[in-house]
Amino acid sequence: MSKTDLIVIGAGPGGYRAAEYAAKQGLKVTIFEGADVGGTCLNVGCIPTKTYVHSKTFEEARERMAQVVPQLRAGVEGILSHPNITLIRENAHFENLTEGTVPVVRIQASGESYEADNIIIATGSETKWLPIKGKDDPRVVDSTGLLQLDTLPKRLAIIGAGVIGMEFASVFHRFGSEVTVIEYLKECLPALDSDIAKRLRKYLEKQGITFKMKTAVEDIADLDADVILMATGRKPRTEGLNLEALGITLAPNGAISVDDDFEVITRFKVQSSKFKVFAIGDVNGRQMLAHAAEAQAIYVVNQIVNQKSANRKFLDIMPAAIFTTPEAACVGPTEDQLKEQGIPYVCKKSFWRANGKALAMNATEGMLKLFVSPPELGGVPEGRGGLKNGLILGCHAYGAHAADIVQEVSVLMCKHTTIDELADMVHIHPTLSEILKNAAET
Repeated sequence: MSKTDLIVIGAGPGGYRAAEYAAKQGLKVTIFEGADVGGTCLNVGCIPTKTYVHSKTFEEARERMAQVVPQLRAGVEGILSHPNITLIRENAHFENLTEGTVPVVRIQASGESYEADNIIIATGSETKWLPIKGKDDPRVVDSTGLLQLDTLPKRLAIIGAGVIGMEFASVFHRFGSEVTVIEYLKECLPALDSDIAKRLRKYLEKQGITFKMKTAVEDIADLDADVILMATGRKPRTEGLNLEALGITLAPNGAISVDDDFEVITRFKVQSSKFKVFAIGDVNGRQMLAHAAEAQAIYVVNQIVNQKSANRKFLDIMPAAIFTTPEAACVGPTEDQLKEQGIPYVCKKSFWRANGKALAMNATEGMLKLFVSPPELGGVPEGRGGLKNGLILGCHAYGAHAADIVQEVSVLMCKHTTIDELADMVHIHPTLSEILKNAAET
């Protein structure tokens, strides 16, 4: 039996960040990973996809991916070589627990058992396959399979117009594939403001990508394509963990239910006030983003070591980006959500075509929407902090470097910045960031 301070299951962005930070705080950490360290993001997700986004040809993309991914993976290996960290390259699962009789939970791998007073589950997510007739057709791949192709498909059909589908549609069209995107909903990118999403889709249509919206695929045989990408989302990865041993019941979406401090909600109680189990990142289903997993990791470890953590509300102000060409990004609610929730707001708009740097870059396609609480109301929605007039509520945009601009808005929201304060802030000329300042001044 091996005893450690902290057990981490999964070495993706959340898991390895938790292990690294905990080790620096003096904790002894045992981390389990049955696949390559770095998780989906580094090995078959964010990073390899971005090598495709920033490559001119399919051949260049494959070559760069083969260089970048191992280099970054080696970096994670280096992080996990910290003397306070023990990396066990196998999957782990919970042993059966009798309620109220043991103070800790044991995890078994390779026939050995490990125990700790604190456990972090960070097993990430996996492809969510739709039960479509013919889905076992050899032409059908998920994002991992698409990245493993050694030849560029002449015709690519993509089922799903979410982040994965839209990024690959943009990339493979640029490489020369004939791309068709099929989406059941009326608009692409449901997390993005519908006005922004529609404008981006229309622009991509003009570039030559075919979109079939409000269309359901009933049979794979009906699709005329060389390769078919199943881009219908991801689901939390929990299989094989034996979560029943902890009395954990999964949420309807398959996620591990957690409270606002990311502690797992379980039916069992154990004889130790110190013992806690947390779930961070994609597996808790709250915000399926690599940077969300890392932020949750730091927050949880700070709880474990009783160290003051960052403002919990910061974790709810979560920016996100879609790396199409041009890219899109968002933070905060969409305009439709503001209306549905009855939150008073003013929408301020700004356009790339009116920006000097965008004109010089020949990147004039783009629009920004900035949502602000009306100054005349004298207040802001509950939970946004303070009673400031004109508080920034959110921003959705598409255009060159939209993610960088939205990141600035995210920081301003964390600091409860008002629209008047933003308008007074000096921005470098000529830069794309002036698009945001222009919105504030309208």
